[in-house]
Amino acid sequence: MQNKKANRSVKPIYLDYQATTPTDPRVVKAMMPFFSESFGNPHSVDHAYGWEAEEVVDKARQQIADVIGADPREIIFTSGATESNNLAIKGLAHFLRDNPRILGNGTSRNRVVTTTVEHKCVLESVNRLEREGFEVLRLPVDDMGLVDLDVLAEAVTENTALVSIMAVNNEIGVIQHLSRIGEICKAAGAKFHTDAAQAVGKIPLDVNKMQIDLMSISGHKIYGPKGIGALYVRRRPRIRLEPLIDGGGQERGLRSGTLATPLCVGLGAAAQFANEEMFGEYDRLSSLSQRLREGLKAGLTGIHFNGDPEQRIPGNLNVTFDDISGAALMKSVPGLALSMGSACTSADLDPSYVLRALGLNENQALSSLRIGLGRFTTEADVDGAIDILTAAVKEMRP
Repeated sequence: MQNKKANRSVKPIYLDYQATTPTDPRVVKAMMPFFSESFGNPHSVDHAYGWEAEEVVDKARQQIADVIGADPREIIFTSGATESNNLAIKGLAHFLRDNPRILGNGTSRNRVVTTTVEHKCVLESVNRLEREGFEVLRLPVDDMGLVDLDVLAEAVTENTALVSIMAVNNEIGVIQHLSRIGEICKAAGAKFHTDAAQAVGKIPLDVNKMQIDLMSISGHKIYGPKGIGALYVRRRPRIRLEPLIDGGGQERGLRSGTLATPLCVGLGAAAQFANEEMFGEYDRLSSLSQRLREGLKAGLTGIHFNGDPEQRIPGNLNVTFDDISGAALMKSVPGLALSMGSACTSADLDPSYVLRALGLNENQALSSLRIGLGRFTTEADVDGAIDILTAAVKEMRP
């Protein structure tokens, strides 16, 4: 414990942007007045304090909607992507189960289709549905991390209620073919949900062009505050969900509870900045990513980059170091903050189920690290990481 405390006194180079991002100072500035000065309840409709709060919350909805090509009335605030994923998946499945007349023609939609590489909260949500009697299909991905669209098309039949496939994988950074998935779902009459926590503000998204019905968003993945997220819920044709939380009927009756005005403002501001700076940031991170790849390959043999090399976001690199324990490597580089995978499973000693799904064996999966670059990563950070990792791996290898 003493060593841990000593190490914490010196800030390492932060390379774990898929786990979380620092709140942008511009976002913090936008939020601050709504903690103590403009502190009204956005649901108080009888006085100016409430009207002001309602106005800025509506502005935040618009800012979020603009990033994904949605209508602001389609944005439902939640506590984060985990809640959004639970509401989308369970909410739709339960509504269709409890309201079979909505489907008409005696159709029964009892199937949920997903993949083996989804975030834990999606996998656990479909596991819950399976225990309740729903049919769940978990499709494999290829060795690049992409779902086979032909296999998906066969799986999505007239009895499929929902397809839930993440936009960008949190461990390997691979981007799924969202438009094609949307087409497949539309043709079968199934609803399409995507966990876009790692995609919003990083790649262009358009819920209408991609035929997405439900999309989960996280604040702290786009330089906003923790504890806030959103769920896009299509209005036309209307997507109907069974709420998870009962109460005063806020958020179109889908998510009761008083909204945290400062956090809503923060998510809105973060979405706006990400939207405005998306393409410039993409190019900058592509350059840094290439620099990191080339630097590691120049200094080391026996390293492999996981996931499709082209169909990916540039800020994510998942690297296997042959003959090295990933856990031991992380401990040997206290000057770097990186991870072996999802923050939600970082205490799990089992090998990454995402990497195993790509075909890596147990030893290879346990020899892999995720390196995340982001808005505040510099060339000096990348060069420092190259030097530190190269030296550590050389020292650890026999």
